[in-house]
Amino acid sequence: MEATTALWSFALVVGLLTLTPGLDTALVLRTSAVGHRARAWGVVLGIQTGTLLWGALTSLGVTALLTASQLAYDILRWAGAAYLVWIGVQMLRNTFRGLPAADGAEEDGPTDRDSLTAGWRQGTLTNLLNPKVGAFYVAVLPQFLPPGGDHFTMGLLLTSEHIVLGLLWSTVLIAFARLLGTQLRKPRARRLLDRLTGTVITAFGVRLALSN
Repeated sequence: MEATTALWSFALVVGLLTLTPGLDTALVLRTSAVGHRARAWGVVLGIQTGTLLWGALTSLGVTALLTASQLAYDILRWAGAAYLVWIGVQMLRNTFRGLPAADGAEEDGPTDRDSLTAGWRQGTLTNLLNPKVGAFYVAVLPQFLPPGGDHFTMGLLLTSEHIVLGLLWSTVLIAFARLLGTQLRKPRARRLLDRLTGTVITAFGVRLALSN
């Protein structure tokens, strides 16, 4: 596969993947909807940091260990599942107790509730603790690397496409959340949003724990 063809083909694949609603979408929408603009962008940048690391490690062949070693995959899978379930349950519990939903800000302190850095940590952890992202890159990225070329450089170029598309889509999500921000920040609407997001995050964690 030629480099130009590979770039266009990979852009189509990861473009469809980016538009598919999932955990990243839920995190970005919820964080932005409650008025945490800086933290929302931190989450976005953290997710893309994780994507960059997965792409770089795949290009180096390191993440092939996830498919070669069941133990390595299981350790990462259980760690990711525990992290997601913990976040989701915290959000659900606090909405029923009448408290602000725990989105990871509470453990950082009140001053970090709308912190870019705190959001970046959350986004990075969420992405890196999801072995399915690594498995996707191991399975898909090598198919778009032209034979005989510099695989590491090409792998980073393809990963950069994924990151750019992710940033563009996140910009749309944040703008949409801000447009509805006044309505979504009302107590009743926020409780509903937090329960929905908490349920989605918990479900992703459980699904990850039960997956092979």
